[in-house]
Amino acid sequence: MVRPASIEGELCTNDSAAQELQILIVDDSAVSRKLVEHALEGNSYSLMFAKSGSEALELFARHLPAIVISDWMMPDLSGLDLCLRLRSDVHPGYTYIILLTSIAEKDNVVKGLAAGADDYLTKPFDPGELLARIGVGRRIIDLHRQIDAKNKLLEEMAHSDSLTGLPNRRAIEEWGARQLRAAVRHGFPYWVVLADLDSFKTINDTYGHPGGDAMLQKFADILKTVIRASDICGRLGGDEFLMVITHVEGDALYKTIEGFREKLAAEQFELGFEKVSITASFGIAGLRGKENIDFTTLLRRADKALYEAKRDGRNVIRIEPEQVK
Repeated sequence: MVRPASIEGELCTNDSAAQELQILIVDDSAVSRKLVEHALEGNSYSLMFAKSGSEALELFARHLPAIVISDWMMPDLSGLDLCLRLRSDVHPGYTYIILLTSIAEKDNVVKGLAAGADDYLTKPFDPGELLARIGVGRRIIDLHRQIDAKNKLLEEMAHSDSLTGLPNRRAIEEWGARQLRAAVRHGFPYWVVLADLDSFKTINDTYGHPGGDAMLQKFADILKTVIRASDICGRLGGDEFLMVITHVEGDALYKTIEGFREKLAAEQFELGFEKVSITASFGIAGLRGKENIDFTTLLRRADKALYEAKRDGRNVIRIEPEQVK
């Protein structure tokens, strides 16, 4: 049930807040505001009232209502001006705007729709028609929310590795490139660490791809415990993982990766009815002062160091030449 506001501009709520739709009613006439309120009485709406366009903008900025019902003629901002202001500002979600007007000429209706209004209703309005038009607005808003939720899910999927739940190559490269620009500008330590599981093909050949996938997931779980929230780790593909670590000096970084290497080598993983051990090799490359370099070049340096680690017997860490432990 809709309850009237005791003070203009205050939010009116009912008991089913979780299902309410917020509606901002803008009209300089107290009688007109009351007519709209009565029309919506008995429905699950949360109402806000504004006596002017400027007051409406303030309430909108604070509450971001889903629907705005505005009179056309007001002393400061007209309903037309209010539409233009609301549509020009960037804010989350979609707002459905209905103009109430006693001016029913086609030219003015076209102006209102062109300014950003979704619908209009002429005064005096029929309460049932107002409810029907709000119902249309609610369906449009629900569709926008569903689309936004799906887009968010698709964005997350585009940046996540489906097997491990870690960021994928695209996500790491985007984040790494941004942080690298900051490191070049401000001169703080910046490291790229490549990790590759040793003899992973043997795991796949012995236990099948489900066993190999289980091993990758276990490796990812351990990796998550090592990397700080301020850094990033992810899966490049196959059995290769990447870490980007900042604001850590070389000796501290080496100790961190060495601790991870030792922890991994000491673990016993259950695959089927057997316990299996696995090791990993690591290649590290870092930013040298404020050198002008891109992320791809640093990644190639780390890959070269990883190759050296594999060549030197695996289960070791190698830092790109000229980097200091």
